[in-house]
Amino acid sequence: MSELINSLVIEDLAFAYPDGNQALFGVNLKVKRGERVALLGPNGAGKTTLILHLNGILNSGHGRVFVADKLVDSKDKDGLKQIRSKIGIVFQDPDDQLFMPTVGEDVAFGPYNMGIRGAELDRAVDEALAMVHMSEFKERPPHHLSFGQRRRVAVATVLAMKPEILVLDEPSSNLDPAGRRELAEILRSLDVTIVMVTHDLPYAFELCERSVILSGGVIVADGKTGDILKDQALLAQHRLELPVGFSL
Repeated sequence: MSELINSLVIEDLAFAYPDGNQALFGVNLKVKRGERVALLGPNGAGKTTLILHLNGILNSGHGRVFVADKLVDSKDKDGLKQIRSKIGIVFQDPDDQLFMPTVGEDVAFGPYNMGIRGAELDRAVDEALAMVHMSEFKERPPHHLSFGQRRRVAVATVLAMKPEILVLDEPSSNLDPAGRRELAEILRSLDVTIVMVTHDLPYAFELCERSVILSGGVIVADGKTGDILKDQALLAQHRLELPVGFSL
């Protein structure tokens, strides 16, 4: 069996919503195992639509998506369950993912639903919380935590599934400077492929060697993050801006 090289392969992906709005126009993208890639683009570029294809929430009429060499096929329920254990999506609002009485129960929810029980389940929870430096909060109700702490627990809920790919939607939004730094340190320490959707260009520069710009439903740039962020004309064309005073 050949060693997995690409965690994610997207081939000619096109998608239109039922109202006729075409969101993607033939996207091609490969992400190697262990890469950290920033997905940049203006509002309405198709970034969320693209993410929702990765675990079969949306099903394309055209093109294919492979996660860890497995085809994402919304009609294959067993295959889809496998794929959803391989790709973890952390949404922008952690409260969309935290709904159990305690932090530990929230983190246990995914593995439990995959059939993991007993000591193995306890180990998965403890390891995931340790990775995000939240072990001491295991018995705490999530709503008693700060926003930054809740985001870290949301990341732990996904890490407990031991995913191939971690997808983060605007991970730095609403975080104070300390929260941004703490999350960045955690993400850098993880041995997992990361796709990070963000408007925060300095955060992309800090965390991701490679960036992709999606605009108008197509990929318009793909290269080293530093090179892309130096191209002021490219950024302006796609309504992306570096903060005043930020220098590469």
